[in-house]
Amino acid sequence: MNIVLVIFDSLRKDCVGIHGPAPWGEVRTPHLNALAEESLVFERAYPESLPTLPARRAIYTGRRVYPFYNADFHLKGDFGGAPGWGPIPEDQSTLAEMLAAAGYRTGLIADVYHMFKPSKNYWRGFDQWMFLRGQETDAFRSGPEISQEEIDRWLPRRMQNEHRVTFLRRCLRNMHDRVREEDYFNARVFIEAARWLEQNQDADRFFLTVESFDPHEPWFVPAHYRRMYDDSDGPEQVISGYTDVGELMSPEELARTRANYSALCTMCDRWFSHLYETMRVLDLLDNTLLIVTSDHGHSIGDEDYIGKRGYPSDPSVYDVPLFVRHPDGLGAGQRSDIIVQHTDISAEILKTAGVEPDQPIDGRPLLEPALERQEEARTHVTVGWGTAMTLINKQWWFNARIDGKGAFLYDIGAGSVPGVNVADDNPDVIAELYALGVEDAGGDFPDYLKKLAAADKDAPGCSSLAARPV
Repeated sequence: MNIVLVIFDSLRKDCVGIHGPAPWGEVRTPHLNALAEESLVFERAYPESLPTLPARRAIYTGRRVYPFYNADFHLKGDFGGAPGWGPIPEDQSTLAEMLAAAGYRTGLIADVYHMFKPSKNYWRGFDQWMFLRGQETDAFRSGPEISQEEIDRWLPRRMQNEHRVTFLRRCLRNMHDRVREEDYFNARVFIEAARWLEQNQDADRFFLTVESFDPHEPWFVPAHYRRMYDDSDGPEQVISGYTDVGELMSPEELARTRANYSALCTMCDRWFSHLYETMRVLDLLDNTLLIVTSDHGHSIGDEDYIGKRGYPSDPSVYDVPLFVRHPDGLGAGQRSDIIVQHTDISAEILKTAGVEPDQPIDGRPLLEPALERQEEARTHVTVGWGTAMTLINKQWWFNARIDGKGAFLYDIGAGSVPGVNVADDNPDVIAELYALGVEDAGGDFPDYLKKLAAADKDAPGCSSLAARPV
């Protein structure tokens, strides 16, 4: 059986139509909605580690990245990212390597430039890998210089500082002379992915991974998509400030930001359909497992915040869409509420391919438990992001630093995520969930991470309660 894995970056679950609406209204994704009718849809899918690179390392290997042992990277050619922001360890096999060894032809089409920076190795095992240049601050173009007038068009003056302007100048240089919709990044990714399918029809079996950095910021999008959500004239707002919204932008600027993000989600949906229709034309839908997911979401005014963060954690970032379309129609049109996470995608791919992993992995195949309604297949997930852990089960959403301090506890059953922090009222629950998070970390945390946690401040609104530290 062939396998196609599609990963969007920063696609919020509630911005896929069937899971919506988003807090600001419905986002139009007709093609992903149609895919859902043919797929098993997982309602409670979560990352294993965050952000971008740790999430992909977990998907590409099926192994835990949390609690970030041997992951304190400070490598030339990249900024100092979160723990785990680095290459895949040499002693860990990738899906592509294992599938290639089993006779699969493997391909990677991606514009996630972090994967291709100096010292990275996310293309290991692929017979063909294509890096589509120019996202964000990729050193793709050195000129021409961008005028202040152009900066003002895309970023309100009140939001401008040295860091944001420098970031935006690089983004605008990289997209200079882009005039056609087909020149936008997500269109290029799916056009090239479709072309790969056309060029590899002679393969007995193939594994294609498609990585779209969109709808990650900056939210540049053709105006006709943005007008679907905001048809007013005026300046744009296309970046994330990683701060409280009230300190950064007016209500009108927030609305424009949401419109541009929504528009980019709709554009991604449109160009995903190009890949899907190519699969139909090439008669691949009857012999190909298609999996569509996201690494994480993005807060855009949720809890008055714009950006991504691990503490306090939030469903707008941690909930991810996950569709599994089986060529035999297994689970088509059904929804499953079993708890799964990214490493389970890896396990399912290997199982579908009939390939035994060459070393133990942490993921568990997800189709059979979902179809047989094995609700206890995974009782909880622990998601790591830097010095914070988030543990989610059927009833509770628990978030704290790895030393147990600064706890947030939300009652999922009461529909309050986020909402009222009930940590002070449930010390036994806090102790139990924290112990599970430590157990999932292997019983302890690396020393460098403990030092980082000790220097962190509690988030506003967190509980003063501290669980027993490791």
